[in-house]
Amino acid sequence: MSWTTAADLKAQLNRLWEHGELLRPLVTDDVAGASGFPLRLRLKGPGSADLADRFEAVRAWIAELTAIPRLRIAWRAVNHRVLGPQHLPEAIWVDTLDDALALIGRRGEAARFARCTEMTRSKQPALLDWLGKRPLQAIALAEDWERLLAVVDWLSRHPRPGIYIRQIDISGIHSKFTEAHRGVLSELLDLVLPAEAIAADRVGVGRFAARYGFLDKPNRVRFRLLDDAVRLLPGPAHADVTLDAESFARLAIPIRRVFVTENETNFLAFPNTAASLVVFGAGYGWDALARAEWLGTCTLHYWGDIDTHGFAILDQLRSRFGRVSSFLMDRATLMAHETLWGEEPDQVVHDLPRLTESERALFDDLRDNRIRKGLRLEQERVGFRWVETALAGVVLDNTCRTAEQSPLDQRLSRVSGSQYHALIDLFDGPMQDNER
Repeated sequence: MSWTTAADLKAQLNRLWEHGELLRPLVTDDVAGASGFPLRLRLKGPGSADLADRFEAVRAWIAELTAIPRLRIAWRAVNHRVLGPQHLPEAIWVDTLDDALALIGRRGEAARFARCTEMTRSKQPALLDWLGKRPLQAIALAEDWERLLAVVDWLSRHPRPGIYIRQIDISGIHSKFTEAHRGVLSELLDLVLPAEAIAADRVGVGRFAARYGFLDKPNRVRFRLLDDAVRLLPGPAHADVTLDAESFARLAIPIRRVFVTENETNFLAFPNTAASLVVFGAGYGWDALARAEWLGTCTLHYWGDIDTHGFAILDQLRSRFGRVSSFLMDRATLMAHETLWGEEPDQVVHDLPRLTESERALFDDLRDNRIRKGLRLEQERVGFRWVETALAGVVLDNTCRTAEQSPLDQRLSRVSGSQYHALIDLFDGPMQDNER
């Protein structure tokens, strides 16, 4: 049978609930006039032929509908040629919002929403439109709604406060509350605060502090100097150092090469290298490094996974810094470690315009799954003997290169042969004649 059942009628009301239609009248404070009640529900019932052919089924269907509380049935008379005068349901009506809520068991949730609405109307009426658009989200936040309004009120009175978020001092609200609700607070604050109190270009939960004028935790750079002759602090060489981005930007150290790796073990075990340091990477985020203008005099070597995201990070890094080379992200490294291949579940598919020709060819093979579906070689799986060999090649190449030289490289190109060999020994340690 395709006749409308009790479950069908409740499903119609539940769809109105899920779309917020049953709650919006509470926001407008005009339940009687703006709610659409009395509400007529869709009804499909038996025809005249069904009365004769399926009379008992029709009677059972009518009994089911009449047993549903809080529904009003409009009837139509049918004069059947065999059965005589009969009455069939013609329309089903729900007369009030309360009846609709009771039918689907939502009266308690609606009451919580009504309390949120009344609080908002008295404290922050500018947020009533938000409640009308997101009533179910408001119900989910009902227990915290009064505290959310208190935070909005506090920021309305203290725009761009210049303190840390956890320094907000509001009675009854713990220090982590605002941080835990940054997503919804962003929506609410944008509706209440004046434009000059909002940094509109700072978007996303991660930039909540900057958007509304709080102090933010400083970006940090974790690095190790790789040259015994270069010391930053007293104590052991190659110390694991973490500085805030501003302090890192002010460093003045004789460095020519900066290696960036995303793996902590690779960072900690990176081989000693003259005039170099290694940075524990930041994935797609480079704000901390970008402040260090002195990096512009260095060659950056990025060592990431050999997969589509690794090349995407390399491409992004080149958009921020002038001289960036990939390190151990080549076809030879990939093929030499075939037994250690893994799988990349979510690949980058857009073009990467800043890759070199050989990098782009390998990226295309990975993206198009020409070697194997979702192929990935994670950087931590590369053997350290392979790392040391590649690193020696980078150092030698940097020393001999004449194009794109740093000021130190340019001075090296002008010294005599004996001076040159002495400097090589100083920076890179003892070397065999045939290696030079």
